[in-house]
Amino acid sequence: MWEGTKVEPILRARGLGKRFRGFAAVGRVDLDVAHGSVHALVGPNGAGKTTLFNLLTGFLRPSAGRITLDGRDVTGLAPERVARLGVARSFQITTLFPKVTAREHVELALQARTGQGWRFWRSERQLGRFRDRALHLLDEVGLAAAAETPAAELAYGRKRALELAVALALEPRVLLLDEPTAGMGAEDVDRTIDLIARIRAGRTVVLVEHNMTVVRSLADRVTVLQHGDVLVEGGYAEVRADPRVITAYLGESHVDR
Repeated sequence: MWEGTKVEPILRARGLGKRFRGFAAVGRVDLDVAHGSVHALVGPNGAGKTTLFNLLTGFLRPSAGRITLDGRDVTGLAPERVARLGVARSFQITTLFPKVTAREHVELALQARTGQGWRFWRSERQLGRFRDRALHLLDEVGLAAAAETPAAELAYGRKRALELAVALALEPRVLLLDEPTAGMGAEDVDRTIDLIARIRAGRTVVLVEHNMTVVRSLADRVTVLQHGDVLVEGGYAEVRADPRVITAYLGESHVDR
């Protein structure tokens, strides 16, 4: 169905490359991310995933190629301009303030989206106009009961859920998540899979993930990178069965039985 659609991808890269002093961190990558899909980027350390994320979000200028967002050329735009066009990346919103409650984090993000910025001196009354929306977003990520809990008191997996709520407050059209389950135990991984499955409705998600159980559970499309180039792309089952992927990245111990 994805391959036959005539709808323009929401995020597209053509011939995208980045070189550092002659080293090609990303070769000439072609990437199409469909509207409303979860698209996973996988590969070992050094495969170029983070560099590709930096290119897509404007934190690096490409050495070659073009990037379009919903048909608009965004190649070389500054990160803040890319963000205003509807692209949010996880590392941009992962700094939590220990003494600030979950609700206040989301209220501040909602305020920032109005153009007022992250102004911590705003009064409780001024921030109060965002309260209902903040509580709704916290409920969406399973944190309704922790609304008044300071970030420092949240368990690791719950902090990651709060980061997602903050990201959703920015109302991105494309949400890029860099290893959302890194460092989590099995219970938190399962909870995060369920969370991303819920919040994907009406949104497009691009994620970098080493845990292939997460990829299998969430991804509509998988792009495997090797040394900055696309090795294989397809559905999870197709990619999983490709001998090059098994040999280069997964190994027998990581292949689902």
